[in-house]
Amino acid sequence: MDPRFSQLTQALQQHPGRQLNLPGLELRDSAVLAPFIVRGSEPRLLFTLRPAHLRRHAGQVSFPGGVRDPEDPTPLHTALREMREELGVSPEAVEVLGMLDEIPTTSEFRVVPYVGLLNPSVELHPDAGEIAEVLELPVSDLLVPGLRRTEKRFYRGAERDVYFYDVGRHTIWGATARILSNLLSVISGLPAWGAARPA
Repeated sequence: MDPRFSQLTQALQQHPGRQLNLPGLELRDSAVLAPFIVRGSEPRLLFTLRPAHLRRHAGQVSFPGGVRDPEDPTPLHTALREMREELGVSPEAVEVLGMLDEIPTTSEFRVVPYVGLLNPSVELHPDAGEIAEVLELPVSDLLVPGLRRTEKRFYRGAERDVYFYDVGRHTIWGATARILSNLLSVISGLPAWGAARPA
């Protein structure tokens, strides 16, 4: 395996994602996959842009994922099922590297984020009803110092930090930005990813 992903897998397995503990708050289960794909020698993260007509998350940049169905044995099954439904990628084409901290959303979902590596030969077949555009963003672009900005928002009577990443013509924010921030913080401490960090 590419040393970058060997180190990332080891880091994720040594410090598995933390489960949410929010007593008194009923959260619905959901899961996403943060999928890497390597083009040439450049690692990229794959995101989806939601169509403007959707009832939920219209026009937002997201990782592939969604609500856990009763038939899904685990949240990982949810993430892989959604990857297949949204982008036509079979679970066999995904190497699951580990998971990140669970994230609560303002819409009262518990998001379990997994990190995966796609087979570079995989063909993407986006579902036009769910996906307006597939974005492949170089990790080096996401690690630019100062790229992440933070705004204060009030939620449930408390002030919260909301993260934003402005990348080209797109803005990644909310739960997706928090998951991305957690993932980038793991990557930034790994020696093999040094070449991806802008000087």
